[in-house]
Parts: sequence; C-alpha cells; structure tokens
Amino acid sequence: MRPRKIKALISVALLVFICTGSVRAELWLPSIFGDRMVLQQGQVNPVWGKANPGELITVLIDGQTLEVVADDRGDWRVQLDPMSASFDSLTLTIRASEESVRFEDVLIGEVWFCSGQSNMGWNVASSKDADLEMLTANYPYIRLFQVPRKGAAEPQIDFEAKWVACSEETVGSFSAVGYFFGRTLFQVLDVPVGLVDNAWGGSPIESWIPRDALDSSGEYSEMLEDWDRRYAEFSDEAFAREIAEFSEWVASGKPPPRRWRPTDIRTGRHRPANIWNGMVQPTVGYGLRGVIWYQGESNLRDPEQYQSLFPLFIKSLRERWGQGDFPFYWAQLADFTAEVEQPGKSNWAELREAQSMARSLPGTGEVITFDTGEGRDIHPRDKQTVSARLVRHALRNEYGIEIHEESPRFESMRIDDGAAIITFKNMKYGLYAFDTKEVQGFSIAGADGRFVWANGEILNWKTVRVWSDEVDVPVAVRYGWANNPAINLYDRVGLPVAPFRTDGEDPPLD
Repeated sequence: MRPRKIKALISVALLVFICTGSVRAELWLPSIFGDRMVLQQGQVNPVWGKANPGELITVLIDGQTLEVVADDRGDWRVQLDPMSASFDSLTLTIRASEESVRFEDVLIGEVWFCSGQSNMGWNVASSKDADLEMLTANYPYIRLFQVPRKGAAEPQIDFEAKWVACSEETVGSFSAVGYFFGRTLFQVLDVPVGLVDNAWGGSPIESWIPRDALDSSGEYSEMLEDWDRRYAEFSDEAFAREIAEFSEWVASGKPPPRRWRPTDIRTGRHRPANIWNGMVQPTVGYGLRGVIWYQGESNLRDPEQYQSLFPLFIKSLRERWGQGDFPFYWAQLADFTAEVEQPGKSNWAELREAQSMARSLPGTGEVITFDTGEGRDIHPRDKQTVSARLVRHALRNEYGIEIHEESPRFESMRIDDGAAIITFKNMKYGLYAFDTKEVQGFSIAGADGRFVWANGEILNWKTVRVWSDEVDVPVAVRYGWANNPAINLYDRVGLPVAPFRTDGEDPPLD
C-alpha cells in the first residue's frame, strides 16, 4: 500500500473517532464559579457543570468531599454542606478521572444579586461623590461579579465573566446601588460579601421572565405573538439595513426626529425572556441570600400590566432558583420630569402603585425614592440614599439588626369638618415635615372627582389634616401622585411617606 493511501486511511479513521464522540469532553463549570468567588454562608450551595457521561466527579472544599456521577448528557451537580462565614481563603477543587479544576481564594459570606435596569446598573464612577467613593473602596473581602449584557432567544448555560476583589480600580464600573448596599453589609456584619451586578439599562420586566412562565400565565399572548412575529421577520440583512440607515442619519448631522442606534432584537434587551435566557439562566441556583431590584421605567406605558408582571417575575425567580422565598427588595421609581401646575393622571404614580402591590408577596420589601430623583435626568446621581434605604430591610429582616426599615404608609381616612384626617401606619418616631411646617404633596377632591392641591398640617405623631378651600366635602385624597411630586413628609428616621391614593385602587395593605 502506498504511503499516501495509508496516511489518508489514518486521517479518515481519526475523523470517525472524533465524530463518534470518543474524544474526552473537558471538565467544565459556568463562570459564576471562579477564583475569588463568595459562597453563601449557612446554607447548602449547589455546584454544577459538565463532564463525560458516566464520569465520577469529586468536589472538595474545607474538609468536605462529595462525589457524583455525570448523567447521560454529561451534566452533574452537588450540594455543598453549609459553611460558616470566614475570611480564610479556601480552595474549591473539582476532579474528574483525568482532569481537575481548582478555584482559589474562595470566601464564605453573604451573597446578593443586584438587578434591574439602568438605575441599578448605574455605576459608581458616575454617581455622587464618585472620586471619594472610589478612593475609599479598598475592600478586598467584598467581591464583585458583573454579568455581561447580552440576551438570547434560548436559555444559555454560561457567559464570560469573573469575580474580582473590590478596589479603587475595580469598583468604578460596578453598580453603585449594589456596591453601597454591599459595603454597608460588610461594615455591619463583618463577613465577606459577594455582589453580582446583573442589570441592563432600558430593559422591560418581561425580558427578565422565563418564556414558559409568560406563556403559562395566559395573560400576555398578544404581546408574545407580536414579538414572535417580529423575531421571525428579523434577519442579518434587516439589521444591516437598520444600521446603514442610522449611519446615514448620523452622517447628515442628526436632523430631527432623534434616533437611537438600532439593536438586534434577537439578542437585545426588549424581547420577552431574552435577559432571562442570556443573563439570568446561567446563574440560576447559585447560593445567595437575596436580591435587590431597581426597575420599572421601561414599563411606564402600561402600569396596569406591571401589576401582574412584577409578581410573576419574583415568583418565577424564586421557583427556578429552588431556594425558597429568598428576600427580594426593590426601589420604587424616583421622581422625574417637570413638576406640574395641577394634579392629574400620572403613569409614574400608577407604576409606583403597581410596584407597591407586590409587597403582598412574602419576603419582599420596598423603599420609597421619589425624593431622590432629578427632574431633568432619569438617572439620579444619589445612589447612596437608595442603597441606605434598601439595606435597612436586609439588616432588620435577614440579620436581626434592630433598625427601622419601613416608610410610613396610608392606614385610614375620615372626614371631619371639611377636612380629611389621614392616619399612617409603620410609624415609630413620628411624622416630620422637612424644610417647612406646612405639609406638601397632598391633593384632594370632592364628589366631582376634580383634584386640587391641598393644605396639610401634622396633628400628631401619625396623623395629618388635609383640606382645601376649593373643596367643601372631600371624598378622596392623594399624596405624591405625580411624575415629580413636590413632597416633604417623612418620619423622623428620614424615611419618606409612601405615595398613595384613596380613590381608584385600594392602597396596598401590610
């Protein structure tokens, strides 16, 4: 036989050998596991990955040794026994028959996911006092993990990211709300803290929800059918045309109307389930304490729909994680746009109300932020106040710290001599009118349903009298009911009274 023919036969045999799957698969874990990660203290921590089908996998850490056999698809999963918080650097080792993976400098502490849209993604370098915040960010026992912003039409198993120690060099690009929240936890609890920044600006909540959860609810068929049609009609050629048209508009000097750079809807942030598939699914199951959330601006077009989408998201997240009703705390929308001369309809107020309704779910909490916004910018720079209010919930409810966390909320209304007497609950230290003795932010209506701005005065530690000379017999009261309400009513801890209306939807109950 000629040498050339022998060589050819060997090449064919090698190709067959490779194609029949006889070559060893690499031992693999998703990138949420890595050097410098933090594992959640005090609970089991799942660890998972891939290997050859039927291969014995051994996982070792801090005296624990666990074994599992990869299933017929090569998937494997173990659960580490609970461990106590520690600043000692540990090594997590995963072994297969002829391979091993080692993750160094692993800490045990508190893990929180920080998710939402741009106000959660807003980074430290762009926030108030950024220079000081970065100069003082030397916290090697706070670990940061940033999820890349890329959606997908189908559930993914990984993305490219890594854990880093918090420092002046690494903190600038990280979520400001997330970092300030985690820093306070570290300072109070004195344990390592792991923070996962998983946020994408401009994302509606439906992109964060699994597709099958949206389908099974039966409420969103019209929205899903419209997106399915758009997805089917989209192509590389269509996207190239959109980019070309945008480039021509830029080259012509950007004449009105304003345009945004086109995005590929197949991997973008708007299509339902895209963010879940690309950014959430690869982390599902990682041991955590809880989630903080700041989102809603992208759903202002339909606040009523948000009333069902928001709790669906929270329930879906918890169900898929398999860790019970873990804590879920969110920031209500801040104020934005110009103040209005007369009270009236407000999508921002209705969206805030929809957010508050989700407080009926167990293990949830909401912070009021409509005093922290900027009328001219949808991205307020003061993220310190937002995180301080969020961390109050965590410290009290998860860690047993005696600290007040709840904003005052509407409890009851009675009419007395042409005025509405409003009583609040969640009170501890009494009401306080900031800057002026006169309470601002109330509007009032009579039987005709026409709202006018109202006067307000504090009667006692939990009661306010509200009236207007234009309304003889009030029937309804609203507070903070505007995109950018002028309000000044707080408790003496500094937590603002939550917005409410006594007409229309019933105020959410505790």
